[in-house]
Amino acid sequence: MSTTATTTTTSNATRKVNGDVNGHVKQATLTLGGGELTESKSSSTNTYKANLATNPFERVWRGNRKGTIRMTAVPTFTDKYEERKWIKEHMAGAFRMWGKLGYGEGTAGHITVRDPVMPDHYWMASDLVLVSPDGYVTEHGAQLSINEAGYVIHHTLHQMRPDVVAAAHCHSLYGKTWSAFGRSIDIMQQDACLFHDNLSVYGNYGGIVLSDQEGRNIGEALGPKHMCCIMQNHGLLTLGRTVDECVYLFCLLEKTCQQQLLAEAAEANGLTKRIIAPQDAAYTQESNGYWETMYNNFQPEFELLKKETNGDFLL
Repeated sequence: MSTTATTTTTSNATRKVNGDVNGHVKQATLTLGGGELTESKSSSTNTYKANLATNPFERVWRGNRKGTIRMTAVPTFTDKYEERKWIKEHMAGAFRMWGKLGYGEGTAGHITVRDPVMPDHYWMASDLVLVSPDGYVTEHGAQLSINEAGYVIHHTLHQMRPDVVAAAHCHSLYGKTWSAFGRSIDIMQQDACLFHDNLSVYGNYGGIVLSDQEGRNIGEALGPKHMCCIMQNHGLLTLGRTVDECVYLFCLLEKTCQQQLLAEAAEANGLTKRIIAPQDAAYTQESNGYWETMYNNFQPEFELLKKETNGDFLL
């Protein structure tokens, strides 16, 4: 295998790294005042930690010795109406975040969340309309019309994927721009590892989604496992076990599409992308991509929104 060498210099040291053409470190040498010290030799993949916690959420935080400081987990409820209130507040916060980020494109943006009281119903639209299984506005939420295309996509996904609670789709700038290529993203940075074996591409555009069949096509592209989809010539769509996970994934995928566009422009000017090895991406995704971890990643934004608005979206 051919190798490349990179040398970096500081005020009193020179570090020379020999690697293969994929950027994997084979040997690093540190020179101090004329003397040479070999730092390390590593294989083409990371040295993974053994004896990981069975629950991936427990791997990503550290508390005190007494065990009294813990990362906030998804709450559990005995009262389904209290759970409904909690879900609606987090859904309202998600819409506020989208507005703050400039994701609005008229009415072409939808978040839906399955209702815990009536699981065959779901909440939709920023005004929190409760939609029946056959797609009609019920008396239990806001008395407003809903977007037809949003209904067709989301009700089909909720039927096809009983494992998910929330779905999100809108026409955000970088997502809809990258979607024009009809291809996936490269896993070239740690955050993007969350999309390893978790991202589909729906390689077709059949016009505005007004038929159930088009909704089923999108669901089939996602398959039984993936939580994210790039819809060609359309935009991004994400799913989640909580609305927090769903919207965190959407915002991350949008930023990753922006990163991809920037990287493609740099590569067109002679730079080479270094893609993360699949086994390293899988190792990272297993912990950072766990649903409860991604729920937690949305909480700083949710708390900031509460402070910025004095909690005016809370029920």
